Amino acid sequence: MKNRKIIIGSRGSKLALIYAEKAREKILKHSKDFGIEEVIIKEIVTKGDQVQDKRLSEVGGKGLFSKTIEVELLEEKIDIAAHALKDMPSEETKGLLTDCFLERNDPREILISKDNKHLKDLASNSIIGTSSFRREFQIKKIRDDLDCKLIRGNVDTRIRKLNENLYDAIILSYAGIDALGLNQNISQTFSTAEVIPCAGQGVIALQCRNNDEDLIELLKQVDHQSTHSSIKAERNVLKVLEGDCETAVGAFASIEGNKINLEVELFSLDGSKRFHLKTSESVDKAEELGIEMGKTLKKMSNNSYKK
Repeated sequence: MKNRKIIIGSRGSKLALIYAEKAREKILKHSKDFGIEEVIIKEIVTKGDQVQDKRLSEVGGKGLFSKTIEVELLEEKIDIAAHALKDMPSEETKGLLTDCFLERNDPREILISKDNKHLKDLASNSIIGTSSFRREFQIKKIRDDLDCKLIRGNVDTRIRKLNENLYDAIILSYAGIDALGLNQNISQTFSTAEVIPCAGQGVIALQCRNNDEDLIELLKQVDHQSTHSSIKAERNVLKVLEGDCETAVGAFASIEGNKINLEVELFSLDGSKRFHLKTSESVDKAEELGIEMGKTLKKMSNNSYKK
C-alpha cells in the first residue's frame, strides 16, 4: 500500500463528520506501517439526509443513510465508508465488509425537554418527538399518557423544533449530543436498563471492499475488540428477527471480564406487547448468544412484530 491516499466517505452532517474525523485519526496512527501518505474525508449526501418529513420506512428503510455511501465504495470513489452503525441494515451489502468498529461511545438515550423537566414531570398529553417506533413504545411503557410525534432532521434541527414549541420534549442518543458539545441541553439521561438502546447505538463502523486485503489488514488494527464482540451479539439478534427499520427492537450488550451480558426487548407491531430477555455467556460465544436470543424472541413474539 505504498504512498496510498485513503478517502473516507461520510455523510455531510456535522455529527457524521466528527465521527469520520475520529476514524481518520485512528487510521493515521497506523499510516506509516501501511504506507499511507494521506487520509482525507469526502462528504456524501444521502437520500436519508434529503428526505426529512417522512419515516425512513416510507421512503426506503434504514439503508437510506448508508446506501449512497456504499455505492461510492463499490465504485472505488472512496476507500472506506464511515457509518453510524445503528443506521446500517443488519445484512451486509454484497462485495463489502463491515468488520471494524471504533470504541463505543456512550450508548444511552437522553431526554431534552422544555423547562428541563424529567419524563415523569411532563404534563399529560405532552408531545414527544422521535422518529423511532422503539423509542415511542419504550416511552409509552413508562408514561402511556404521553403523545409521540414524528421528528426528523439532524440534532440541531430537532432542538430548534423543540424551541419553536412544536414538541414538549425530544428523545436523542447521548453519543450524538456529547460529540456536538450540547450536553447542557440534556434534561434526563436514561440508563440502558430503563431504555434499552437499538443495536449498535454509539458505535462508528468502518466498511471497505471485501477484496481490499491491505485495507482489511489496516482496519483489523483499528478495530476495538470488546466493542466488536458486543456488536456481533446485538446485530445477530436483528439478523435472526429479519426486521426492518419499523421493527421496534432494543439490544444492548456489555462486557465484564470474560462475560458478555445481553439484554433485548421486542415490541409487537402496535406496541401493545413487549417481549424481554436478559442473559449472560462467555465473550467467545457472543455471536452465538445473539443468534439464540434472536430465535427465542422470535418464538416468544409469534411474529407479532411483523406485518
